[in-house]
Amino acid sequence: MTLTLRHYALLALLAFFLALPGRMTLPPLDRDEARYMEATEQMVLSNDFLDIHFQNQPRYLQPAGIYWLEALSAKNSAALFGPQVLRQTWPYRIPSLIAASLIVPLTAWIGFMLFGASTAILGALFLMVSTLFVAESRMATIDTVLLLDILCVEAILVRLYTNRNNRDPVSPFFACAYWAALGIGLMLKGPIILIPGLATPLSLCLIERNFSFWRSLRPAWGWIITLIIVAPWCIGIALKSHGAFFKNAVGHNLLGKITHGQESHGFPPGYYAVIFILAFWPGALFTLRALPSIWERRKNSSVLFLLCWIVPYWLFFELLATKLPHYVLPTFPAIALLTAASLTLWPAPRFLVWQKIIYIIYALLWSVVAIAFCFAGSALLITTSHLISIRALIALGGGLPLVILAIFSLTKNRVKHAAYNIIGAAILIHAGLFWAVIPNLNLIQLSPHIASSFYKARLCSESVLISASYYEPSLVFLAGPQTRLLDPEQAAKSLIEHSKCDLALIDEKDKAVFLAELEKAGIKPHLYDQISGFNYSKGKKLNLSLFGAQ
Repeated sequence: MTLTLRHYALLALLAFFLALPGRMTLPPLDRDEARYMEATEQMVLSNDFLDIHFQNQPRYLQPAGIYWLEALSAKNSAALFGPQVLRQTWPYRIPSLIAASLIVPLTAWIGFMLFGASTAILGALFLMVSTLFVAESRMATIDTVLLLDILCVEAILVRLYTNRNNRDPVSPFFACAYWAALGIGLMLKGPIILIPGLATPLSLCLIERNFSFWRSLRPAWGWIITLIIVAPWCIGIALKSHGAFFKNAVGHNLLGKITHGQESHGFPPGYYAVIFILAFWPGALFTLRALPSIWERRKNSSVLFLLCWIVPYWLFFELLATKLPHYVLPTFPAIALLTAASLTLWPAPRFLVWQKIIYIIYALLWSVVAIAFCFAGSALLITTSHLISIRALIALGGGLPLVILAIFSLTKNRVKHAAYNIIGAAILIHAGLFWAVIPNLNLIQLSPHIASSFYKARLCSESVLISASYYEPSLVFLAGPQTRLLDPEQAAKSLIEHSKCDLALIDEKDKAVFLAELEKAGIKPHLYDQISGFNYSKGKKLNLSLFGAQ
């Protein structure tokens, strides 16, 4: 079977429609997504597309590429639907949606080039339903777009690698595309793109002891293309920030993550292997089963290419002091294709006794995770929001029978049947969670509730919200970039200075200090609303009061 343009288009459409549920109703998520959205909104409002700010603070963590993509989406959306959409989440999530829709067919193309059609489709499906990919593809962050760029780099390398193995002529066009993709990746997240971009071809050359593949990339002059792409913005931001961007982005953000865990995200090596069962669910069990087969075929050119993609990248981030689940997402397409190959091309592996014990234990844990996913949505809605949703039962009523079928197929050693059953279950589970459950969770609705109360109570069109107890970026995005995040005493003084229009948000524990400061100034507070909720970023319950000055 040959995959045609129609097959790739169908995979893209499937990925597109599966990524839609929850995209418009999901509130801005703290903290990274809300920061990206707010920084992009400020870029659009200021028409300054060189510098990056969150409120009045520079946001010098990575280059401007992702902000440009989101700004383009937001600006066009505002032109079509009005400026009010700049305070809505969906325009900023369009780049991730488009990237996710392209990633799935591109993964299939790479799989087809290396293994054939059946492996390509199954591998693309494994990636499409993996938990981490599903979550990241719905957020206005950099990771899905970066994954697309890395896939483009690897696709170019696959084409050059297969051409070389088939002794076909190598066009300089592919070398140009390779260095251009590296340049785009540098504009998205700085040097991170160089890990897969350089490690994959150089690892292959070192293992094969043949550098003809590297020479086919035209490194003598190709780097100039990369430089042409990144140099203009780098020079501009260096001049505008007086060097502060590179000092912070490279010196603090990148090198700091290597040497010590930042923002309480430090974990020992092995972290990604431990969370893999959740991050790559439902494919994780089939990946574990595939490991002996992958090892046996490690010298096969297709397997070797994918291992040279996975291993350097994975090891780098396992050794990195700062660890977040999405850091290893760029290895998932390669893992998905190797996993699919073990089911479609290779005979069942023969386990040693200790390997079989590990596999059985892992399968039990995997089954528990699968069943938990089926019940999680309805249980969360009932316990946190006291809500029973018929739509939420998609995950339970639709997913659970397929999970049971998958587990039954595994007990009968019909592993390929189990894989397709669990992929179907994952599609229904994710649709139920993102369509009906997560948008209705009160746990993540605190900022939307506060912003709604603020807009209803504000005294002037230019009213500003002063928040003394809740400092999440999602509140700044929803309530406006002028939102002031102050301590209780400063919040009271700010309200006194702007008593005609502004409103202040105070938690119960800070109320005494705030009210005492108002009393000193002879200002009587007026209570407009009380909002209770859970700050999931800090794991704290808040009882907030919205005050104005009489």
